[in-house]
Amino acid sequence: MLRKLTLGFIVIVFVSLIAYAQDGTTPYTWDQLPEGFPQPLVPANNPMTVEKVALGKHLFYDVRLSGNETQSCASCHQQELAFTDALEVSVGSTGEETPRSSMSLVNVAYNSTFTWAHPSLQHIEQQIVIPMFGEFPVEMGITGSERDVLERISSDPIYQELFAAAYPAQENPISFRNITQAIASFTRSIVSGNSPYDQFVYQGNADAMSESALRGLELFHSEQFECFHCHGTFNFTMSTIHANSSVREAPFHNVGLFNLDGEGAYPMGNRGIYEITGDPNDMGRFRAPSLRNVGITAPYMHDGSIATLEDVLFHYQSGGRNIETGEFAGDGRSNPNKSGFVSGFEATEQEIADVIAFLESLTDESVLTDPRFSNPWQDN
Repeated sequence: MLRKLTLGFIVIVFVSLIAYAQDGTTPYTWDQLPEGFPQPLVPANNPMTVEKVALGKHLFYDVRLSGNETQSCASCHQQELAFTDALEVSVGSTGEETPRSSMSLVNVAYNSTFTWAHPSLQHIEQQIVIPMFGEFPVEMGITGSERDVLERISSDPIYQELFAAAYPAQENPISFRNITQAIASFTRSIVSGNSPYDQFVYQGNADAMSESALRGLELFHSEQFECFHCHGTFNFTMSTIHANSSVREAPFHNVGLFNLDGEGAYPMGNRGIYEITGDPNDMGRFRAPSLRNVGITAPYMHDGSIATLEDVLFHYQSGGRNIETGEFAGDGRSNPNKSGFVSGFEATEQEIADVIAFLESLTDESVLTDPRFSNPWQDN
């Protein structure tokens, strides 16, 4: 399900993001990329500029961008939580729950697809219009309040300056097209790569990781645990693309969370890319998110149904989840669509502790407080 926002509407908005000259603006440079990171792939019709990133940062943190002025992008993507919200499923501006957990925006510039389960969403600009304008469920709730939202933005002298700087060639630059471009530019700039793991692997700090974490690193890449099959690459997800990529890898996986009817069924509204493709083999297949900062992005899975890293590892150790009672009862371990990499494994308590220590070594404390990504309105 695309949260019932039609793909046609998204395509119309995205196609309207037409390339134009950025005369008078400052090209954004990637000179602060972490060691070992490739340059992100940026669409030609929305080149990165310093001015657009600054504008997008203000919009990202502004509740005036929601229909009822109660919610900003940052409400569901909080910097101190690696741009997640610690809820099982995110909640929109009207109090309506969405069906899925809020995904981290850290390193979103390297995503090959967006949201938990939509192969066709290949650019941030496409994804952003879903929370902005979607109605089933309502998130930002702009639909029906478009004029009010633009009037709020247009009446602020700060925005008048920011939009003029970001789009100097346009006579009337305050538009949803430009708002979408600017927010996409800001979120692309949120790159993280200074965890203890990065310090050890890329920066040559031999003391950055504990002995337990180092053992966990080896287990993570072993055929015993098989984590690396879905969470490989420098960004710890195979769903990764960058400027040097020759192909767009966009894998989706069924990890045996549900099996409602004994034939592989997942709950309505949360059936993975099956809701897009209609292919029975896609039932329950979701995108494997990046594991960077995973130690602080609980709860886990697309529906936030697993509370801790220990529980996540128990799930994979068991080869899936067996729900014995209730509306979701069923043995996910025998789900016929389950990935072959989720076959279960034997492990000691120490091995489990070591893998968790490794996962926690992927936390980049600096990105959680970096002023480049912090709320600019706190200083105004």
